[in-house]
Amino acid sequence: MSEYCWCTATPAIEDLIREHDELVELSAEAREAYRRGDLESLIDCCARISTVLGPHTVVEERGLFPPMAAEFPEKIAILRGEHRRIEAVLAGAADGTARTDPTWAALAVEMLTLLRRHIVKEQEGLFPAALAVLSNEQWDMLTAIRAGTSLIGS
Repeated sequence: MSEYCWCTATPAIEDLIREHDELVELSAEAREAYRRGDLESLIDCCARISTVLGPHTVVEERGLFPPMAAEFPEKIAILRGEHRRIEAVLAGAADGTARTDPTWAALAVEMLTLLRRHIVKEQEGLFPAALAVLSNEQWDMLTAIRAGTSLIGS
């Protein structure tokens, strides 16, 4: 992300960027496990990625994507689709597919590449654009979603 974009001055975006950083670190661990042929470590890394990505995705899809979709419908549709593809592969770490499907590990590594590209799209495109599009109330909604509450009706 460009340092000049002011995204990190916005707490909601700063939290998302911090999670992206954690996802990149976990992805590096997962790639190393794959290189070593350590399926159990790869599964563990993917489970940890899911733990970070689950709430992160909720914040994006419930708080950030709806107002951005009005301005950039095609781009938001692509990001949502990528979320589904990433989640589908990560699900294999939890549902046993990783241990029974000999192609899962290679799919996981492809998913890690998609995740990295997805992060770049968000940090270099979506987040800076959100600074110009979202209202104060919409930023408050992101904060509320992250906190597990809703401002609807208040």
